[in-house]
Amino acid sequence: MKLIFNLLALLFVCVNSLSFAQQDKLLTHFMYDRMSINPGETGLDEGICATTIYRNQWDKVNGAPNSAVLNVAGNMNRFFPGGVGISFYHDAIGFSRQNNLLLNYSYPISLGNVGTLGAGIGVGMMSYAMNPNWIPPQTQNDPSLPGANFSAISLDLNFGLFLKGSNYYAGLSSTHLSESEILSTSTFGLNPAGYSTARHYYIMGGYKMPNVGNGALDFNVMMRTEFVKYSVDINSRYFLKKDGKELGYAGLTYRTSDALGIMVGYNAFKNFTAGYSYDLTINKLSSISRGSHEMFVKYCYYLPIPPKTKAAHPRWLGE
Repeated sequence: MKLIFNLLALLFVCVNSLSFAQQDKLLTHFMYDRMSINPGETGLDEGICATTIYRNQWDKVNGAPNSAVLNVAGNMNRFFPGGVGISFYHDAIGFSRQNNLLLNYSYPISLGNVGTLGAGIGVGMMSYAMNPNWIPPQTQNDPSLPGANFSAISLDLNFGLFLKGSNYYAGLSSTHLSESEILSTSTFGLNPAGYSTARHYYIMGGYKMPNVGNGALDFNVMMRTEFVKYSVDINSRYFLKKDGKELGYAGLTYRTSDALGIMVGYNAFKNFTAGYSYDLTINKLSSISRGSHEMFVKYCYYLPIPPKTKAAHPRWLGE
């Protein structure tokens, strides 16, 4: 555990002098979206789980990001070693629309009492489209504006290592390894529009204290950077228990130079969890933004354990 937190602190120091922002999505419930940015986490938990998250960022700001995520992952160890999953991500910002679809696989490596290390890869595609609706001067087109509508598809690759222990986790990953570049052709005398994906790097970690008062307390950290800009998310949640079962949680979160937030969640039954968060904007948009809203739902199906059968030797079948 000491090594994990030292690594987290090292990344924070390395990027502390950089400015804030990045291309990849920002989610307050990042602890429920680990597979899409770290395929090593795929299928390390038991069962087959589906999670969907929707985020309305900077509410009432025209053209602000709206993001939707769907992750489905399953532990396949009873059939073959590893876990498989699919991640879909949609992002709408201003005139642009981005969709990412990846197939993920993780191979588990047992580290004894330390936990299980998942080494994973995500392979898929990214589509990007722009439909600009500029209002230039009536006399002539503004040559500084990007060009006409365009859309294109390119390869997308992710890689990650994810360590899962009994009450902690830690991950190191990178997204957009292919660093795809999408360009349109210039029309109407305007500049060509384009989109270039930058390779992003992530370090994440979490620790859960199972017995704090009548419940449990956990801490989660996520650090993102493309070595030009960075952001850090830190949150803590308290889980209320009854008869040993977690009923729900409430918590606080902080994102550097961007937001302070509250989180609440409810476990309706063993396989189903729903949550909501509200982020109070603290950046330069604080005077016009009404904050950010985020909702998520997670459902898991656990395959029944096959019954054990006993075989008798034919010599004694009649006894």
